[in-house]
Amino acid sequence: MRRLLKSGHSVVILTALLVAIIPFLVPSTFHLRIAALVFIFALAVVGLNLLMGFAGQVSLGHAGFFGIGAYAVAVGPAHFGIPSWAALLIGPLAAGGLAFLIGRPILKLRGHYLAVATLGMGLLIAMVFTNEARFTGGPDGMPVQRLELFGWRVRGSQSWYWLSGVTLVIASWIAVNIINSPTGRALRAIHDSEVASRVLGIDVARYKLIVFVISAVYAAVAGAYLALFDALVTPATAGFLRSIEFVTMAVLGGLGSILGSLVGAAVLVVLPQLLTVFHDYEHIALGLIMIVFMIFLPAGIVPSLARLIMRRLPSS
Repeated sequence: MRRLLKSGHSVVILTALLVAIIPFLVPSTFHLRIAALVFIFALAVVGLNLLMGFAGQVSLGHAGFFGIGAYAVAVGPAHFGIPSWAALLIGPLAAGGLAFLIGRPILKLRGHYLAVATLGMGLLIAMVFTNEARFTGGPDGMPVQRLELFGWRVRGSQSWYWLSGVTLVIASWIAVNIINSPTGRALRAIHDSEVASRVLGIDVARYKLIVFVISAVYAAVAGAYLALFDALVTPATAGFLRSIEFVTMAVLGGLGSILGSLVGAAVLVVLPQLLTVFHDYEHIALGLIMIVFMIFLPAGIVPSLARLIMRRLPSS
C-alpha cells in the first residue's frame, strides 16, 4: 500500500479509472459537462503544478497562455481559414514559443518579483485580446467554430468528456514521466535550493525555462479545449482572476501532487455548483470551506491525506 501511494504511475491509473467510471455514476449530460470542465481545468493545473510544485517557480500569469490557446482556435479558423484541428496545434506552439522568449529574462527573478513579472505578462496578453477587436471581437469576445477531427465534429458534453478525460490521462502520464526523469530530479533540486543546484552542476536557467515552456503548453491546450467546448471565447479567459483560480486549484489540491491538480480543479468547479442552494451566501460559503481546507490540510488536500494514511499504515 505504501508503495502504491508513493508510485507516480498509480496516479495515472487512478485518473484513468475515474474517467472510465464516472459516466456510469452520473445521471445526466449536465454532470458530464461539469466533469469535462474539471478535466480541462485540471489539465492546466497539472502544467502549473510542474512549475510551482516541483520547480518552485511562482506564476500569476498562466491565464495568458490559457488565452493564447483559446484565441488560436477562435481567430485561426475565423480570420485565416485554418482548420480547427490545426489551430488546436498552433495555439500551444505559440504559447510555448512565447514562454521560451520571455521565460529566460523573467525566470532570473525570484519569489515576489517573479510573481509580479508573470502577473504583468498575463495582464499584457489579456489587454491584447481586449484591444485587438478586429481580430478578437474585443471585450465581447467571439464565437468559436466546432472542432472537427477526421470528419467527426466534436460537440456535446459526452464527446468533450471523453476527449478531455483521455487528454488529461495522457498529460498526467507525461507529467509523471517528467517528474521521474533526470529533469524532474533537477527541478526538485532547484525547488530546494538554486544555489546548491548550481554547485552540483545543474543548469538552473535551462531547467527552469524547460518547465516554464511545458507548463505554458499545458495551459494553452486546456484553453483551446475550453473555447472549443463553450464555442465562445472572451478576454476573461485570459484574465487575472483565471490565473488566481489556477494557483488556488494547485495549492488547494496540493503543490507537488499530480492527483492534487485534479482534486483542486474538482473542488473549485464542483463546489460552486453544490453551493447554489445558499443563493446570495454562495461565495461566503465557498470562501469558508477553502479556509477550513487550508487550516486542517495545510499541505493541500491530497498530500495531507496521503501523509495521514501513511502514518496509519504498518511500517513493514
